[in-house]
Formats: sequence, structure tokens, C-alpha cells
Amino acid sequence: MAPTPSSAAHPDDATSAYVGLSEESAEQRARRRGWTTVRSLPPGAIVTLEYLAGRLNFEVESGTVIRCWSG
Repeated sequence: MAPTPSSAAHPDDATSAYVGLSEESAEQRARRRGWTTVRSLPPGAIVTLEYLAGRLNFEVESGTVIRCWSG
């Protein structure tokens, strides 16, 4: 018999709750909530579009999260 998965692909967390937080506060919150990878990016950064379960992405301007998405 196959093992039962122990957790979801990523935490059940509202990404909109990170918008407006400082970069540092957002990263601390994400790690407490179980995100395994946290990535901060400047506005307009060029990134690849591959989905990575457990990763939380922040777009940060002047030290504040202005956009947040998973994957």
C-alpha cells in the first residue's frame, strides 16, 4: 500500500495578507507559516515561470511588499 501524503503542496495561507508588510515581517511570517522558500524581488524583475510548491514570492518596493504570489 502506498504511503499517505503528510502535507499539502504549500501552506493554506492567504497571499493577500502579506501585501503592505515590511519585507522582513513578511519573510518571518511566511517561515512561521511553513513556506519552505521565500523569494523577494524588485518591481519588474524578470523571473522564470516554473511553479515550485512551497515557494512564496514577494515583489518589494522601498522595503514594503506590494505583491505576493505562491509558486
